[in-house]
Order: sequence, then structure tokens, then C-alpha cells
Amino acid sequence: MFFAGWTRVPLLGPLLRRVANSYGHGLHRAYLLMPSEAFELVESAAGLAVTACDCRRVFKKCSNPLDAEILLGPARQVIQEARPKESREITREEAREILRRSQARGLIFTILKCRGDFYAICSCCSCCCVPLRLSKKYGIGGALVRHADIVKEYRDFQSAHAAEKA
Repeated sequence: MFFAGWTRVPLLGPLLRRVANSYGHGLHRAYLLMPSEAFELVESAAGLAVTACDCRRVFKKCSNPLDAEILLGPARQVIQEARPKESREITREEAREILRRSQARGLIFTILKCRGDFYAICSCCSCCCVPLRLSKKYGIGGALVRHADIVKEYRDFQSAHAAEKA
């Protein structure tokens, strides 16, 4: 977010926006989800954990609950190892309840992908959500995109990951 403001600097801004969009396309991106897709992803996940929404934890612009980021499948273990005191395993029912409460609060759902791995469903607010703010406020559209068949892409990712382990 620090460098995002530089996208408004003449001459430098367009170049920085191009680099940021390239980064979003290749390394780190959020996909906007319909609520039904978020629920389907929870049902498909190999395992689930919950942790604090990084956007709200850092920016603290609202009073929405922090524990709203659902860690998915094998990638959840990496985050749990990095932040063991900040996350815990949850059941599918607990994950569905987090999604229901988030939906009732009007939060948006995204699935986060970093370096080829889908790792979390985030229930975020419009005031703190980094991908949303990068897209809307700074014109970095590669940070948050809509994918019409994201559930299938996630399932394909899981199948490929399971085949690698076998």
C-alpha cells in the first residue's frame, strides 16, 4: 500500500501501475468470490484453519471481527507454522459459520493466491481490503479480479497438488 500512492505521480505512476499489475497477474492476486463459491471452496478444502484478516489487522479502519480469514488445504500449514499463536484448525461447520456471519455483515469474499498456491478465503471490508483498495483507488486491477470458474480452478489446483504428493 505504501508504494500504491506513487501510482499518482506523473511519469512514474503508469510504470509503477504496470509493474504492480504484472506482479498481480504472476505472483499474488485475489479473486472476488460470490458467497456460494466461498461455501463451495470450504466444502472442497483438504483442511481448514482460521486466522486474523491481515488487512484489518494492519489497517484497523473498522470494528469488523479479525478472525475472518479461512486458511485452506495444505497451504494452511505453512501459515500456521509461521504464526502458530494466531491460527487454529476449524471444522467445515465453523468455516461455514464464519462465512455466514461475514455475509450478514456485508463483507466481501476473496480467495487469495500467492506464487501458484491458493491459501485462504478472506472475508474483508471495503475500508481495509488491500486488493480492493489497490484496484479501486490506485488502478491496479491485477490485484483483484473476477474468475467465472474459480471453484473449478481451485479443485484442479488441489488435484494437481495431491498428485504431486503421491
